[in-house]
Amino acid sequence: MKVEVQNKKGLRTVLSIIIDKKTIQEKLEEKLTKLQSEISLKGFRPGKVPPTVIKSQFGKAIYGEVIDKILQESSNKALKEKKIKAAGQPKIDLKTFGEGKDLNYTIEVDSLPEVNLANFDKYTANEYLLKIEDKLVDEKIKEIAKNNKTFSDKNEKSEKGDLIIFDYTASINGEKFEGSEGKNTRLEIGKDLFLKGFDEKLIGVKKEENKIIEVNLPENYPNKDIANKKAKFECKILNVQKATETKIDDVFAKNMGAKDLTDLKSLIEKQISAQYKQSLDSITKKEILDQIEKLHKIELPKNLVQQEVHLMTHQLKKDEIEKHEAKNLKIAESRIKLGLILNEYGEKNNLKVSDEEVQGEVQKQIKGMPGQEKLVLDYYQKNPSAAQSLKGALYEEKILNLFKSKINLKKKNIIISEAEKIISDFNKLSNDSSTHKDHEHNHDQDVETKANKEKKVIKSSPNTKKKTKKVSKK
Repeated sequence: MKVEVQNKKGLRTVLSIIIDKKTIQEKLEEKLTKLQSEISLKGFRPGKVPPTVIKSQFGKAIYGEVIDKILQESSNKALKEKKIKAAGQPKIDLKTFGEGKDLNYTIEVDSLPEVNLANFDKYTANEYLLKIEDKLVDEKIKEIAKNNKTFSDKNEKSEKGDLIIFDYTASINGEKFEGSEGKNTRLEIGKDLFLKGFDEKLIGVKKEENKIIEVNLPENYPNKDIANKKAKFECKILNVQKATETKIDDVFAKNMGAKDLTDLKSLIEKQISAQYKQSLDSITKKEILDQIEKLHKIELPKNLVQQEVHLMTHQLKKDEIEKHEAKNLKIAESRIKLGLILNEYGEKNNLKVSDEEVQGEVQKQIKGMPGQEKLVLDYYQKNPSAAQSLKGALYEEKILNLFKSKINLKKKNIIISEAEKIISDFNKLSNDSSTHKDHEHNHDQDVETKANKEKKVIKSSPNTKKKTKKVSKK
């Protein structure tokens, strides 16, 4: 095998490779010998088919298979010989080939650039330590109590806020329809959770009373034939109950899944803190990644950048791609650059992610989605790329944890109001920036603010049954 550098410009190299015809012929004869022991043809004993017969019937396919193998092996050997670390798949161009001829071809390949890593002492970032105020925790507990009402029987006429328990049969023009019967239906007057305008017509009813209510079925009713039509509901009032104030004590806390009231407060504090921590950690991550990108100047392999642009835009329409061409190019360059730098830090510090660690993360996700365990497991088993992405995320997390352990990490103690401002400023800056928008590492993705996050902390059950939603101890 003869290998020569035909052309080199920046990271791109073109190699000329020649494989002599003698080597090719030897490989062909080896393949024919192997096939002789494997092929069975009518008229010949197993293993006794003459090579000439095999060649006459399968010659073109055999030659193609041999050449493919030679190309693979020789191109890898050539790259190794010239000490080229390929960035992506080399482009092969056949010049001369055919039986009885030398194989002459070129490979065009982009090399991975040399990355000179900046010292850790050049990096600095803020780490935010959130203090959850007792006042906020108390407010959340009151909100939970409010959304987990208890009810007691009353003998007076119903009012707004009362719980009505009733049976019903419904009809349209005297004919029943699917879903036209209900038993022990529970409805809190004023929440309008049944049919629009239905519950307000239950104001003033008493236990054991019969009540006829006429309302229109919604436009989006599953049965399109009766959607938006007036339905007649014949209701039997089984009970009327009034809401009673929920006492916030240890009993209440136990109903929420806590050991006692102190434990409930601790759980809520942890939940709020965890929600904000994710956002604040994203900001710290952005600070680190921005510095990493700024402190390194490297030439990027054009083919990797082009591939990244394609991955980002292949589902978009042509006009959308053209409209944001410059922006997408910058994003792709940023992704590739950071990927190369982080990988270099990982290799230099011998960081690895084991299969056990990936499985451990999958198990965490499974535990966090009760009732959907099989769905999560099937997803990763059927999508190898998803498992690979998860491994990449864990690898990046290890690298960033390495940074946090070695750089000048300034710890800042903050309260909720300060966290809100930091998050708000971060989001505003991210939205105003066009360079790093939609970054691969999501370090400039909007983080959720208080209004949205607090909705997720404790989600009280919207129904009026005597059920309670337990607080997670995760």
